[in-house]
Amino acid sequence: MMLQDWFNGRSRREQIYLLSMTLAVGAWLVVQVILLPASAARQQMALNNEVASQVLSRVDAKATRLMALRSATESSDRSSLTAAISRISNLEGLVVRRLQPNSRGEVQVRFEAVTYDALAKWLYRLEVTEGLLVIDASIVRSSGLGGVNATIRVADLG
Repeated sequence: MMLQDWFNGRSRREQIYLLSMTLAVGAWLVVQVILLPASAARQQMALNNEVASQVLSRVDAKATRLMALRSATESSDRSSLTAAISRISNLEGLVVRRLQPNSRGEVQVRFEAVTYDALAKWLYRLEVTEGLLVIDASIVRSSGLGGVNATIRVADLG
């Protein structure tokens, strides 16, 4: 009650001044304590969002470039693998019935009615000379003297 008695003891003019000053100080506190920090935080968030957007754009561009390079490398690896297989087959006089690349970077090769000796030389050149890897091979006897049918899966060691 002491503050109220003191306030009531003032003249009407002083009471209006005191109320005006209290409202001004209250408004100043609201601006300083609530509005200015909120505005600064909003500006910082906007800046952070802009930086994150720029980083995301760079990452997207690099990912797209990486995918293109990876795709080009895989297709060139497969084409060089199939080219090496075809070249060695021609050197050994073997006719390739099927040459089928797969998604793992391997190539499946099918021979029909070839001589076992020629196939053995082909396998030797493939692994020793070219440095390619035979993943698996299925060789069965065919009709004819010394003839075999073979299905061979080949991959590049690199």
